Amino acid sequence: MNAGFQIFGEHILWTDLTGNILSLAVVWLAMRKTVWTWPVQLVGALLLLAASIDAHVPGNALKQVLFCALAVYGWLSWTRGTRDDHGLLVRPATTRERLVLLAVLVLGTVLVAELFIHLTWLHVAWSPWANAYIFVGSAIATFAQSRALVDFWIIWMLVDLVGVPLAFQSGLYVSGAVYGVFFLLVLLGFSRWRREYRARQASRLLIS
Repeated sequence: MNAGFQIFGEHILWTDLTGNILSLAVVWLAMRKTVWTWPVQLVGALLLLAASIDAHVPGNALKQVLFCALAVYGWLSWTRGTRDDHGLLVRPATTRERLVLLAVLVLGTVLVAELFIHLTWLHVAWSPWANAYIFVGSAIATFAQSRALVDFWIIWMLVDLVGVPLAFQSGLYVSGAVYGVFFLLVLLGFSRWRREYRARQASRLLIS
């Protein structure tokens, strides 16, 4: 897992590099709503799991384990959603769904942070609260993505605001740089999905 190369005196892990390339590919595939989003995400999560274990970043490692399970769920969900002629239909979350997602984010972060604080064998590299927030926020974003909710892009933006400095602090320099690019792609994905939903709604109004 420690295999890599040196750049400017820093050891770059192959698992970190390849996993993050696949993560960027996942964003590009998600914008196009292709089912290939999920198998690519599964492989990328396995590689980033190896990189996180080597870097002793438990929050990120646990996040990747959860990503593997969510990738399988999302794969099945999108496969069912694209069986008709209309393809996968994206939509914004309802007010109730947003409140539930927000509640899970807050309560989940508190719970996971307390676990990181008290389970000292995890050796949290930086802030247990930051690790917990990234873990829970990423899980919620991936779940919302599997439900084709436009809001999942917004959740990813919020996660990245903490994920970028945490990656650099933990020595995952490739992850830190890629997360910056990831943030820009997320902005594009959000704009694309929202525009598609609005166009579909406008089309329905014209028909009615």
